[in-house]
Amino acid sequence: MATTTDEATIEFELVPNWEKCPEGEEYRHMDVADVACDSQDRVYLHTRKGERVMVYDEDGNFIRKWGDGVFARAHGIAIHDDVVYCTDDQDSVVRVFDLDGNFQWMLGSPRQVTDTGYGSFRGKTIAIHHNEFVERAAGPFNCCCNVAIARNGDIFVADGYGNARIHHFDKDGTLLNSWGDVGTGPGQFHLPHGIALDGQENVIVCDRENDRIQIFTREGELKAIWTDILRPTDVVVDKDGLIYVSELWRPVEAGQGSFVHGFADHDLPGRVTIFHPDGTIAARWGADSDNRSAPGNFIAPHGLAIDSKGSLYVAEVSCSFGAGFNRIGLDECLNHQIQKFRRVR
Repeated sequence: MATTTDEATIEFELVPNWEKCPEGEEYRHMDVADVACDSQDRVYLHTRKGERVMVYDEDGNFIRKWGDGVFARAHGIAIHDDVVYCTDDQDSVVRVFDLDGNFQWMLGSPRQVTDTGYGSFRGKTIAIHHNEFVERAAGPFNCCCNVAIARNGDIFVADGYGNARIHHFDKDGTLLNSWGDVGTGPGQFHLPHGIALDGQENVIVCDRENDRIQIFTREGELKAIWTDILRPTDVVVDKDGLIYVSELWRPVEAGQGSFVHGFADHDLPGRVTIFHPDGTIAARWGADSDNRSAPGNFIAPHGLAIDSKGSLYVAEVSCSFGAGFNRIGLDECLNHQIQKFRRVR
């Protein structure tokens, strides 16, 4: 059973060993950057081994894979009206596909980034986090992260690793509006990463390296800031208006600081939090440094999806964030990339 707070009003249980990998892919995908569900509750994993999309049924049986050779680095995936939107943060584009992986169109041009001063942080001395090298906000895109789709097909993009903006496009890809700037003040960002729309189509943004959620109108007017958050990576909203947030591990080491809180003096492990629409906590679990690779716990939660039955899928970038920096063993990471939780209350 998922561990929740004493005040929890909802509860989930882990579905053990949900994913049945196809033969020959026992080492799976190294990372699952994000996850999404279609209208038939099929589950789409945007993975980083081969940079592809892998499709499963709701019981974890493999159906198909597509996208090999298309993506530079898998990041976000969203499905709206059975259209698939895949974000590639290395190419700085959003590619749009049908459910079978047939390419439809694209927002942005591969490797054509706007001038935010970000450049390459490799080899440079990082004071807090590499996002500090974003000097100014600019237009689309510079290492964009995730998308959310409105009921009318409008597209909202969190342009985060190399930028500090939210971009609003119409359904045909015409830019309508952008907002945000670099910083820690209201309406400013340090790595806008995850994004979702609630039932009123307010725009919920994971301001990752500022350790907060910011909520805006569709026009970019700030409505609320939630700060009981650790390094939020993704956000989804269910049919009841509950807001689910994945929260990334913050290790005690250089380059892993918060622009708001500085460096942690103790390990802050990953977790998942579910909020009521007013920002109060409905459930929270994970946050266990001693057992972070245990089933039901989290190493590096990075993406979320909810199916029509209320089941929750949590995608993790355990290999790149954990094993890739020698924070945890590779064997543990290979078995900790996608988890399904069934709602029981």
